[in-house]
Amino acid sequence: GAFLCYEGVEKLAHAILDPPKEKEEAHRALVERVSDLNVDLVAVEQTRIRGAIRTDFILSAEIIVIALGTFAGATFSKQAITLSLIGVGFTIGVYGLVAGIVKLDDLGLHLQKRGGMGAPLGRGLLLAAPWLMKTLSVLGTAAMFLVGGGIVAHGWHRLEATIEQAAHWLGQQGLVGSALALITPTLLNGLIGLLLGGLVYGVSLLVKRVLQRKA
Repeated sequence: GAFLCYEGVEKLAHAILDPPKEKEEAHRALVERVSDLNVDLVAVEQTRIRGAIRTDFILSAEIIVIALGTFAGATFSKQAITLSLIGVGFTIGVYGLVAGIVKLDDLGLHLQKRGGMGAPLGRGLLLAAPWLMKTLSVLGTAAMFLVGGGIVAHGWHRLEATIEQAAHWLGQQGLVGSALALITPTLLNGLIGLLLGGLVYGVSLLVKRVLQRKA
């Protein structure tokens, strides 16, 4: 959970704290690399793929931990069957969907090159893919805080009980309180994730500076 929160804060830090000039230079360098016919684009993508695999590996481990916690009292055979079904379901449903989104621009390019009735659809997919990726990036960052904070709160029973008590108290405050009670656990989990991620990110920066000074 802490790792997810850290990755979320790291993304925010790069988006907010990096000077605009550095962002422009990084974007220009990326465009030049992509435009250079001598550059292996597959090798360029490998760095992003490695980061995605690392994040998905952590997320998969968290899903397994949550599932084991839910079925902690079940027999070994039930736990094995449940984890197997969850593994297959997530591989097909979640990672299969992610694979489809990643290949969306390739599909658009393929349809455009074929021409005919599918060409307008291909152009539409090529235009929509960057905006879809940006939207998913924002939603994915928010999900890091919500999921990471939720896992930490779930593992810290006193904190989880406090969140439930706050939601229960709000639920008794009329119609508006009932509506707030529904979103309070999610908001508090996100706040916990943001604070924890900021703490871990700050510690990581401190460790890096100490190591750099020693080097």
